[in-house]
Amino acid sequence: MGNLYRFVDTVVLLLLKKRGPSYGYELATAPAEHALTDAEIERAALYRTLKQLEMNGHVVSDWDISGSGPARHVYRLTDSGEEHLREWGVVLGNLAQAMAAFATEVEALPHAD
Repeated sequence: MGNLYRFVDTVVLLLLKKRGPSYGYELATAPAEHALTDAEIERAALYRTLKQLEMNGHVVSDWDISGSGPARHVYRLTDSGEEHLREWGVVLGNLAQAMAAFATEVEALPHAD
């Protein structure tokens, strides 16, 4: 069926809203349960998305140097990111209605014999 856009940024924003501040690794292990398609979100795409979201002011990150392991980035949703997530919710709601109408129309077509 081809590659569908996976809405990686939307999934990341949702995860940060639901989970609160999170490490990149924690975010990398969770997208499959929230994916909008059956396509897997690649880890590299996740980190590129986090960087872009941070550049756009939708997330901020800090280094967590506590613990015995290496320092890790902790990502947190900003007010701008929460607003962006809500905007996406509206867009995806409209898209869902349009897709449902399309699927209904396709299902109503006569079958070829």
